[in-house]
Amino acid sequence: MTAALQSKIANSTPDLSGVEFATSADGLSLARIGDLVLAMVTSPSGFAFVASAGAIRGPLVELKRADFIGHDGRVVDEAEFRERVAETAGHRRDLAKLHRVQTPISASTPWGASQMAVTYAEGVVAHMTSGHGGFHLSADRNAKVHPLLRKDTPWYEEDCEWAIVAISFPDLFTAYERSMAEKTIRNTWPDVWEKIHGRTLAEGESWAIDGRAFDQRHAADYIVMSAILSDQRPGMTEVVAKIGGGHIRDGEERRFLVASDEYAGRGQFGFVIDLGRHTEYDGPSSFIGWRSREDGS
Repeated sequence: MTAALQSKIANSTPDLSGVEFATSADGLSLARIGDLVLAMVTSPSGFAFVASAGAIRGPLVELKRADFIGHDGRVVDEAEFRERVAETAGHRRDLAKLHRVQTPISASTPWGASQMAVTYAEGVVAHMTSGHGGFHLSADRNAKVHPLLRKDTPWYEEDCEWAIVAISFPDLFTAYERSMAEKTIRNTWPDVWEKIHGRTLAEGESWAIDGRAFDQRHAADYIVMSAILSDQRPGMTEVVAKIGGGHIRDGEERRFLVASDEYAGRGQFGFVIDLGRHTEYDGPSSFIGWRSREDGS
C-alpha cells in the first residue's frame, strides 16, 4: 500500500476516539460523547434521524426512546449515524482548544437586550437574547469581511449571517462550524458564493440553486400547497395543489388523493402531482376551508 493511499484511507476514516457505542434497551443505536448521548431513531414513517439526551450518567443499555428528544437531522443508515457521531466528537474536541469566554454583558442588540455573551476573540462577540441573537463585530473586524458579504451594520444574526463571521475568521471556529458555514453561504447566497469562488454551482451544491431548478422544471405542474390525512379514505392524504406551486397569482386549485406513504417521502421543494397516477378528488373534504366552500358558506 502506498503512502498516498494510506493517507487517503486515514483521512476518510471517522475519528471515533473517546466515543462509547451501545444498544439501548429497546434496540436503538447509541453513542456517548462526554455528557451527550446520541441515538439513531426510526420514525413511524420509516426514516431514521438523530435524537439526543444530556446529563446521562447511567449505563447506556438501560436507556429507551423516551429518554431522547429533538430531531437533529436524518441519517440513511448506521454508517451515516457513525459519521455524524464522529463529526460531533470532532466538534467537541475542537471547541476545547478554542478560548471562548461566556459572560453576561450589558448591551443592546437588534434583537433586544443581551442576556449572555460569548467572546470568541477581541472584536468578535456573540450575543444571546430572549428571542434571538447574533454576532457583533468591531469596526476593524467588520472591515475584514469580504465586501460582497459585509453588512453596513456590525450585527450578523444567528440563523444564516453567523456563517459570514465564521468564514471571515475561520481560526475562531471548529472544523464542523466552518463546514456548516460554507454550506450555509452556498445555500443562502449562491450568487455571491459563485462570484467569490469564480465558478458556477451545479444542482446538488446549493438549496437555492436546486429550488430555482425545481421551480423551472415544474412551472406547468400541479404542486401541493396543503395536505391533510383523509377522514374518508384511510391510508390516503388529501392535498390541494396549484400550478407552479402558487407562483401564478389566482391560479386554479385542484384536490387530489395521494397515498400517505408516498406523500411522506416528498422532497424538500414540494410534492409534484402526477396526473397519470394521482386521482383528482371532488368528494367530501377533510379541509375545514373546503367544507365551508362545499356548504356554500
